[in-house]
Amino acid sequence: MSRLVKNETPYFLWTIKRDIIDYHRLSCDQMLNHYGKTASFTTKIGLCLSLRSLPWYVQANPASFFPRCYGLCTESEKQEFLDDFRRTVASSILKWVVSQQNCSRSTPKGWREKAGDSDPSNRQVPESPGSRLTGLSGQLVDVACRVCEAYLGRLEHGDIDLSEDAAKDLTEDEWQDLTQQYYTLLHGEAFISNSRNYFSQCQALLNKITSVNPQTEIDGLRNIWIVKPAAKSRGRDIVCMNHVEEILELVATDQAPAKHHKWVVQKYIETPLLVYDTKFDIRQWFLVTDWNPLTIWFYKESYLRFSTQRFSLHNLDSAIHLCNNSIQKHLKNDKDRSPLLPGHNMWASTRFQEYLQRRGRGAVWGSVIYPSMKRAITNTMKVAQDHVEPRKNSFELYGADFILGRDFKPWLIEINSSPTMHASTPVTAQLCAQVQEDTIKVVVDRKVDRNCDVGNFELLWRQPAVELPPFPGSDLFVEGVGVGKAKKQMPPISNFDFASPLLDVHPLRERCPSAMPGLAPGPPRMALQQDLKLKDEKVLPCTLPVPLKRLAERSAKVKCGHRESGEKTEPPTCTFQRLDNKALSSALAKAESDEHLDPNLLNVHPLPSLLPSVKTAESAQFQPPRPSGLPRALPAPCLVCRGSLPPAGPCKRCRSFCAAVLQGASVVPLGNGPGGGLCTP
Repeated sequence: MSRLVKNETPYFLWTIKRDIIDYHRLSCDQMLNHYGKTASFTTKIGLCLSLRSLPWYVQANPASFFPRCYGLCTESEKQEFLDDFRRTVASSILKWVVSQQNCSRSTPKGWREKAGDSDPSNRQVPESPGSRLTGLSGQLVDVACRVCEAYLGRLEHGDIDLSEDAAKDLTEDEWQDLTQQYYTLLHGEAFISNSRNYFSQCQALLNKITSVNPQTEIDGLRNIWIVKPAAKSRGRDIVCMNHVEEILELVATDQAPAKHHKWVVQKYIETPLLVYDTKFDIRQWFLVTDWNPLTIWFYKESYLRFSTQRFSLHNLDSAIHLCNNSIQKHLKNDKDRSPLLPGHNMWASTRFQEYLQRRGRGAVWGSVIYPSMKRAITNTMKVAQDHVEPRKNSFELYGADFILGRDFKPWLIEINSSPTMHASTPVTAQLCAQVQEDTIKVVVDRKVDRNCDVGNFELLWRQPAVELPPFPGSDLFVEGVGVGKAKKQMPPISNFDFASPLLDVHPLRERCPSAMPGLAPGPPRMALQQDLKLKDEKVLPCTLPVPLKRLAERSAKVKCGHRESGEKTEPPTCTFQRLDNKALSSALAKAESDEHLDPNLLNVHPLPSLLPSVKTAESAQFQPPRPSGLPRALPAPCLVCRGSLPPAGPCKRCRSFCAAVLQGASVVPLGNGPGGGLCTP
């Protein structure tokens, strides 16, 4: 069969390992039985951290269905666990006092069977001649009562105005002493004298704690915690401990990065519901077919997994307290266990309902157990919805593990992805095949027919669709003015005539006479260009370079804006006249004589516009002759960046020599030395 389909494209993929298939590369019509990024509820540390934010999503308290849990790879989490352990020590001392008073009364035998003798209060201290018990003073009870009262005060925000030191219950030494006395009391090595005198006070405090802490009942007396690897399954490396020093030492020996959260510690349920003095848990399936909107299907059938050993809190062996089939299948059933339990250690939920019916509690399954499991699954999935990658055309079947308390209340322990479908027992052989068939009905058949048979699945939750408001396209409009970055405006050129060659320059006005020393202001005089006697009248025509041409076109638009529309303005072509040294010297001599006659030389007068260095159309650089014997001219300011413009050259800052020429700058030799300078209007 594999050879026939190996080259075909599969459209339904069911795999146990999610990492085998890259769902990002699947097409939209290929169906996969896994979602991405589900670690927020399928790992122990993910479930521990995500359920803390449950009150932000629904009005529910996670402590009402999930035993409190802490990560042990950060200092803050370790301190929170240590504080919780110490508070439980104090409340356990109060329970011991109350239990000793109840021991004197007759306890019904049926209650002891239901409790499984899990509490030390149900057994008397052996009275052997050689046994010697250590008597503890009533001060131990007073300290425990003070710790419990402080805990209740913090819940009522009574410590909001207290300093950090004043808010502390006990010092470290006092805590150590209290813990050690509790250990001796717990192991039956000590007793509290006159404990009957503290009964009323302890009973009142326990009633108050029970009203605010829903986990008071499952705490028991022995303060047992279960330590688990954060991301392992099938019950691997899970241990039960009741000494805080051993728990912290176990974590300290295995150094791991804090971000990995390798260990978690969870409060062990010390008062579980027992069937024939044997502990069990419930494997409950549920199916998620969509995360947006969230759609959950709950399976009506489940099965119970029993331990191979009788339940006892005196022995913390994993074989007694872990009901995982991966652990129990390697063990043999205890001879002292009830013969009424099956040899394969599994019951179907229907068989368990029959057991409750014979005990007179048949209505508990439909009124307490089943609805509470559905509510716990719904709340957990609502919290995890924002963390999962919602791929359309995917689905996933999960297996949730629950433990029932002595009051038939279910407690969520963990949620497993890819739950085992192995037919290890007659119960799983029937149920696992049935749940897989019903899953196909929901995810495949229901796409074609919404009213098809879905087997034992029932729709648990479908998130209501959020209706968007209608789109009023005709009523939408935008008003306002666009805001953009202001650009530097170039001043309009009003003294440049594009109709004439570049040499024909209009009279210019000096911007700053003080910038040219040696030139005193005076009345205007005639231009020097009129007195130049050119021997060689040859004119070299050339086309402006591309940058100069663009600037000329913009300047022409500014100047000719008042002209009639339709009149075209062509960029000018500049002509250069070749001047010999003799003609230039005579013109300069005349300019010097006029300068002595008229001090206001540069107020208003036309200047000869000579371009020092311009590239022609053939990319040949034309450099006009420079008369000898003239002094170097002083630099003039650039019209673009206001920087100093070197003589006969472009600006070093903005390279705006061409722009300066277009704005009216001209090359004019000043003084008797060679060279020239740019003078600006």
